[in-house]
Amino acid sequence: MPGAEAAPQEQELLRGEERRRILNRIKRAEGQLRGLRRMIEAERPCGEVLTLLIGVRRALDAAGEKVLSDYLEGCQQQGAIDPAEVNRIVRLLRS
Repeated sequence: MPGAEAAPQEQELLRGEERRRILNRIKRAEGQLRGLRRMIEAERPCGEVLTLLIGVRRALDAAGEKVLSDYLEGCQQQGAIDPAEVNRIVRLLRS
């Protein structure tokens, strides 16, 4: 449409080594989830199931925090967000 502004492009997240690390975390979490399913199917003790479940959650939380952190840093570098706001958002998500 003439005169319409182009939508801002999304920044590319997780390049190179960081992308590889996040993908490895996610692959590990996938394996843990499969193991969790097998444990439940085999009627393993609740304590064992919960221990693995906590590990899966922590792995996914860590991956999510890294993706969010990289995104917010990119916004900050583009001047789209205040550094104090970045810290506030990260603290909020961790609580």
